[in-house]
Amino acid sequence: MATGDVETRSKRGQWVNEVVGDHELSRSFSSREEAVDQGRTLAEQLGTAHVVIDEEPTGVITDEQPERRPE
Repeated sequence: MATGDVETRSKRGQWVNEVVGDHELSRSFSSREEAVDQGRTLAEQLGTAHVVIDEEPTGVITDEQPERRPE
């Protein structure tokens, strides 16, 4: 992927649009359809490519927890 390209993918149970090289433009969505539509629109505005990376959905939204250290 080139800088500025938009990747739509599932990430920890949510769908995200990640802009290669510019994380400030990245956004998350609750549905695949919304993420794909917005990703396509963003790529058109930026004049870059849009790629949808399908992954096996887990159906669970998770927040990463920091690993606990033994006391």
